[in-house]
Amino acid sequence: MKLILENGTQINGTSFGYQRSVAGEVVFNTAMTGYPESLTDPSYKGQILVLTYPLIGNYGVPRSSLINNILESFESDKIQIGGLIVSEYSENYNHWNAEISLGEWLKEYKVPGMFGVDTRMLTKIIRKKGAMPGKMICNDKEVDSYDPDKDNLVDKVCVKEKTVYGNGKKRILLIDCGVKNNIIRHLLKRDVTVIRVPWNDNFLKEEYDGILISNGPGNPKHCDITINNLAKAMKQTKPIMGICLGNQLMALASGADTYKLKYGHRSHNQPVILENSNKAYITSQNHGYAINRKTLSKEWEPLFTNLNDGTNEGIRHKSMPFFSAQFHPEASSGPTDTEFLFDDFLEMIKES
Repeated sequence: MKLILENGTQINGTSFGYQRSVAGEVVFNTAMTGYPESLTDPSYKGQILVLTYPLIGNYGVPRSSLINNILESFESDKIQIGGLIVSEYSENYNHWNAEISLGEWLKEYKVPGMFGVDTRMLTKIIRKKGAMPGKMICNDKEVDSYDPDKDNLVDKVCVKEKTVYGNGKKRILLIDCGVKNNIIRHLLKRDVTVIRVPWNDNFLKEEYDGILISNGPGNPKHCDITINNLAKAMKQTKPIMGICLGNQLMALASGADTYKLKYGHRSHNQPVILENSNKAYITSQNHGYAINRKTLSKEWEPLFTNLNDGTNEGIRHKSMPFFSAQFHPEASSGPTDTEFLFDDFLEMIKES
């Protein structure tokens, strides 16, 4: 098997998982653990994922039991990535909770894998050139190039009808743009009812105490229906929280603009600072777009800033209970520095 990047770079490796050729945007993740969570993260839809940690597969893939109608160990109900590239793949695994090998799991969902690659060198290429289209070619079978930014990926990963979880007193309307399961877990842990609706649902007809807009893949400007509905919701006083793509959608609904990052933020160790403070947090991130803070209206202000490159990491309204985070406060396998944002959101709901 070989990887061919848009800039002409070709890298040979050994195939594992499902045998087929695929195309997508090539991105990287620097986490040491958590490949079951990363591979099932809907935010990676349409992408070929490069894992920089040198040993992958050594603890297999865990059992997929249901808790509160949510798969316990995964971020969605299936593998979302288009292809996987690792340095060293361990076919033999050992973990008390493992059910199958990573290769067997990839075969189940028809996702190709490739190992024997210097993934850190590959990551340096991506960091220099930026996230770019690429192809994983198996058995010399050519495949057309694919740019996921041209598709509405959110529509491909969200639920198609309303789903309700829990039975708490407060009702959280979850706008599913490709939500990670751990967001739902964190909400349920706080004894609420979660009403999960598709991104294009006319959610203003629902009865709710607060809105949470989820993470998701691709260009936020494809979600015009969500943006228009959010703009209407912001004319009310009920609390609103956005995570990742939800952060960008809130900005667009407020009249601000977004742009594509060179190679995105995709790691477990991104430092952010709370605006007008000396409080810094270590965060988990996975996104390719960001808010242009210069386009925020006078009613809005930055909430967090990335300490590596100065990009925006969240916004808040100056007088209304609306705020968002570009990173993942629900991160699994961590860090968990910013889990308190869920508590802040629930406190806003109690006070509203």
